[in-house]
Amino acid sequence: MFKFKKRRSLPKETERKIYVNQADRNEEFQYADNFIKTSKYNMFTFFPMNLFEQFQRLANFYFLILLVLQLIPQISSLTPWTTIVPLVAVLCLTALKDGIDDVQRHRNDNLVNGRISHVLRDGEFKQERWDHVKVGDIIRMENDQFVAADLLLLSSSEPHGLCYIETAELDGETNLKSRQSLPETATLLDDNAAFTRLRAEITCEAPNNNLSRYEGALKLDGSQLSLNNSQVLLRGCILRNTVWCYGVVVFAGKDTKLMQNSGKTKLKRTSIDRLLNYLIIGIVMFLLCMCTICTIACGIWESQIGVKFQVIQPWDVFVEAIVNRQNQSGAIAVIAVLMFFSYFIVLNTVVPISLYVSVEMIRLAHSFWINWDQEMVFKDIPAKARTTTLNEELGQIEYIFSDKTGTLTQNIMTFNKCSINGRRYGDVVDEAGEMTEPLENTPLTDFSDNPEADLKFRFYDKTLLRDVKKRDPDCDLFFRLLSLCHTVMPDEKNGRLVYQAQSPDEGALVDAARNFGFVFLYRNPTSITCKIMDEEVEYELLDILDFNNVRKRMSVILRKDGKILLYCKGADSIIMERLRPGNDQLKQITNDHLNSFASDGLRTLCLAWKELTPTQYSTWKAKYHEATVALENREEKVDAVAEEIEKDLILIGATAIEDKLQDGVPDAIYSLAQAEIKIWVLTGDKLETAINIGYSCKLLTDDMREVFIIDADDAAGTQDQLEKAKTKLGSPDSPMLSPAADGIPRSKSGVTFPGPGSPTIHDIATVENGHSNGTAAKEMDENNICALVIQGKSLVFALTPAMEMLFLEVASLCRAVICCRVTPLQKALVVGLVKKHKKAITLAIGDGANDVSMIKVAHIGVGISGQEGMQAVLASDYSIGQFRFLKRLLLVHGRWSYYRMSKFLRYFFYKNFAFTLCHLWYAFFCGFTAQTVYDPWFISFYNLFYTSLPILALGIFDQDVNAKNSIDFPKLYTPGHQNLLFNRQKFFRSMMHGVATSLILFFIAYGAFHYSVDDLQGIQAFGTGLATILIFTVTLQVALDTSYWTYINFITIIGSVVFYLSLTLFMYSNLFATSYLGSEKKVYSSPAFWFTLVLTVVILMVPVVAARFFLIDTRPTLSDRVRLRQKNESKLKRFQVSAHVAGLTRPSASVTPTARRRKNRRSMRSSYAFSHEKGFGDLITTGTNMPGGKESGSVRLWGKKARRRTDQNGAGAVITLANAFVEESSPEKEMQEVRIVGATGDQVDGVLRPVVPVQITSL
Repeated sequence: MFKFKKRRSLPKETERKIYVNQADRNEEFQYADNFIKTSKYNMFTFFPMNLFEQFQRLANFYFLILLVLQLIPQISSLTPWTTIVPLVAVLCLTALKDGIDDVQRHRNDNLVNGRISHVLRDGEFKQERWDHVKVGDIIRMENDQFVAADLLLLSSSEPHGLCYIETAELDGETNLKSRQSLPETATLLDDNAAFTRLRAEITCEAPNNNLSRYEGALKLDGSQLSLNNSQVLLRGCILRNTVWCYGVVVFAGKDTKLMQNSGKTKLKRTSIDRLLNYLIIGIVMFLLCMCTICTIACGIWESQIGVKFQVIQPWDVFVEAIVNRQNQSGAIAVIAVLMFFSYFIVLNTVVPISLYVSVEMIRLAHSFWINWDQEMVFKDIPAKARTTTLNEELGQIEYIFSDKTGTLTQNIMTFNKCSINGRRYGDVVDEAGEMTEPLENTPLTDFSDNPEADLKFRFYDKTLLRDVKKRDPDCDLFFRLLSLCHTVMPDEKNGRLVYQAQSPDEGALVDAARNFGFVFLYRNPTSITCKIMDEEVEYELLDILDFNNVRKRMSVILRKDGKILLYCKGADSIIMERLRPGNDQLKQITNDHLNSFASDGLRTLCLAWKELTPTQYSTWKAKYHEATVALENREEKVDAVAEEIEKDLILIGATAIEDKLQDGVPDAIYSLAQAEIKIWVLTGDKLETAINIGYSCKLLTDDMREVFIIDADDAAGTQDQLEKAKTKLGSPDSPMLSPAADGIPRSKSGVTFPGPGSPTIHDIATVENGHSNGTAAKEMDENNICALVIQGKSLVFALTPAMEMLFLEVASLCRAVICCRVTPLQKALVVGLVKKHKKAITLAIGDGANDVSMIKVAHIGVGISGQEGMQAVLASDYSIGQFRFLKRLLLVHGRWSYYRMSKFLRYFFYKNFAFTLCHLWYAFFCGFTAQTVYDPWFISFYNLFYTSLPILALGIFDQDVNAKNSIDFPKLYTPGHQNLLFNRQKFFRSMMHGVATSLILFFIAYGAFHYSVDDLQGIQAFGTGLATILIFTVTLQVALDTSYWTYINFITIIGSVVFYLSLTLFMYSNLFATSYLGSEKKVYSSPAFWFTLVLTVVILMVPVVAARFFLIDTRPTLSDRVRLRQKNESKLKRFQVSAHVAGLTRPSASVTPTARRRKNRRSMRSSYAFSHEKGFGDLITTGTNMPGGKESGSVRLWGKKARRRTDQNGAGAVITLANAFVEESSPEKEMQEVRIVGATGDQVDGVLRPVVPVQITSL
């Protein structure tokens, strides 16, 4: 379980030398091995480190000092056991919890470190654990395996040393990327003997966090070969579509780029913990003041009165040993100083050690509520609180930083709609002819007669398949283009045809063509073979004009039956500019369809074609060849030549692909935004994709006045764009940031956005005592709602010290912020920037290893158990199955935890000040001798037994409103943003309440007992009576504070009083020798005592009850209003109102699975379904990725037996989440309606009610 590593004190690396297959030489450099450690302790460091961490809490350190003082008999009137037992209990319980957490971290580490790799050892590839892999080792990997360390690729099963990897854990992208070994090492293939003989020297850069760069050189057989990032496989990648490959380890363990981007694990404390530290300092200062007052009073009393009683009560021998007996002033000073420490011990219970024990127990219970919540279970994966110390901070989140791929989306692209020659396909129409969202029971298009169809493919419009079967020429051309114009690679998996694509968008288009009968089968460098309507057709592949970020399109040139055809697909704005003049009507119709698709949040793409004459092609081919062999500006020249052939195109139509959101994402984001939580999306995806998802999940909306894009390539440009955005944010009527000729703003990247809209954001509701609350409203006027989108290259400059405050200011003024193309380290820097300067509670959520760094930096880290491994979950504080559960985690569990903890702390300080300060008032009657007014056993048991269980029950079970209303009324969450439920002011009120309670309690009891006719004089009787009245008072107070009653609350409240009375009768019986023997019988048999108890309780409780009724009636909070509504609803249920009530209740604010008219928004042509990185075109046309190369012309055959139809019953269905969110009337708005109570049969809220003897207040 434990592994110990010696610390290395080596100079910082500037470059690294690696000797392949020479372990002894590499050992000299003491490079880090592949051992990963996320745990904090081992068996030797656990106790010292854990105790050091625990004594960093001021309360624990305070009680350690108190324990030392209690060991001095001259100043202590209490036994040291009163502090030793609770202190040891607290330390042991906390250590046990921390130990269990760390054991789990060790187990998780062992799971990762225990993975198996095949490492070259003694001429053979042997199985080794990951943590035994070292720099310089040669590793064999197989398909679908994780890369164990950062490797330099040597050879692979694919031709020319090519392999494919998936980098989802690094950058969140699941599209395949290619890596290729050097030709000099690719010839090694899988020859074990050749690898054993291999001797080479690698000189490369030192470990760093740059994922996109690797610089080095390989010295092999006297040759110096250059190395770059295209030859490196990084830890965290998965080998795909490659049978095997070999690589040599260049970085291992903590030196890998993945771990360099992970950040350091820091001890996380909640804001309440930090506040408690300050409050404890204040309480200690208050305690010192009280001790000082008692010290001065003791000196005065001894000098005026005490000196006259030396014969009866002589001074302590210890005092006489210090000063001479005749030196009275010196003796009085010594006594006064001793009394200072004595009162420090007596009054120490103002900071009871049981506070922290109770806090940890409540947090543990809150963690169980999260773990046991069946509403947050997804595919048998429950939510899990991986820490027990941060629960209440879930109720104070102001900023959420979210990954996109796998977090907001399912990372599944689906062909959703299309436009073919002006005809629109893919819409679901109801009986009235209106477009609606598809439901679970909406009939699907039947593809059962297509043996190659993907059984998971879902399409609802049957007319498209009907037209395809009719061999409609436009539909035929449309799907023929989709099946031919791509760089997808075919593969076989479990007897089924599967596609490996550079982009998931491109894979979705090819897969859609397959389902409609246009099946791409296989390819080689000179041909593409498809099966079109059950007939195999082979096209000669002449050229591939591949995609890049400048072209934003790709084309293929094919020859079939003597005809030369060019098929092109790309961004709508790019294709429209290259169409043949004429046919404006088709262009307009298609453009309208594109606008409609984009308004639904779909990723759009245009398709076009043309036929080339042999002369045209031969002339162009000569120019193209000349450009491809140019030594300077080759890429620009190739693009320019491609531009010549890609013009005068004929429009075919457009496609619309949906990047499927996870279920409930729009609803969750809407609710969290209503709770005034700002959501920032930090993703490694391209700008257009991120913006599209922003609109789909309602993070970006049409009511936003402006969407600012920051995409400059240098610091000056970035600052200029930020300054312009800041200026526009201060001017609601200003024009757009980047005006275009057509009136639609365009960014540098060609993305368009809607013009100024009419914001409809709901204003802030009354939350706390009628005052307007909400940090978001203070920074953003409702008529000035904007969003900010920034590229990773610009973010590099925006995060510099000179510009970070400008960036933060602009971002804070926007409702939504999207950072795209960001590295894992940039994610952490953005979170750290907000955390540092905004002083706000932050939450980071993600599902991949690329999110680990920001998860560690944020106050709260949430990991999603998704498709990108478990790295994010292992580094997180909480794990959930899907993003939608974050709404319940925060609005229900987080809010309840904060509400319960705040109420617990307020009551705890109240009851302890009420208990402790009675000693201070008694000091004026005992000559300031530090005599306790209570029995010492009562002092020990007060917090441990007598008052602990009721407040624990309140802290664990209490709730002001139920879970449903907590979700329906997100504004209830906002008090946590400003610490309104527990802060210095609330603490001071609780403290003064306790002080007033102690004054009234002590002096009423003192007067009653002093002048009693029932012989109640004496400290024993007075102490017993005072303690009993105190127990009744604080127990009744916790009953008044309880908003949600369970049988456990009843048992603990009544049981605590019964237990106190029983234990008092037992402790003061003849079984124990105590000075309080018989005092309880004398007190409890006196009517004067019971009258005093009732009188005191009434005097203390009536003002509290009256004040609460007054505030609820005159200044009700939103919580009060919702609680009243909840109470009335429960009464209606008890009276069983007729069944038609269900049809008249308020609709929920969530997305419901009912058919509804689609609400289209303005055109948002912000993206297109296409790869935004260079595809596999060059590899295909050169034969690099083909078995045997271009000369052999061999292909990866797709056998007939692999094309057999798979039983439909074995296929899983993909349920599409409706991506349109209808904004319905909010619950807060309904709460403003006036409710009128009538007699029998009157209508209230439109519902016929029976007579209910309850007054319903107008809200």
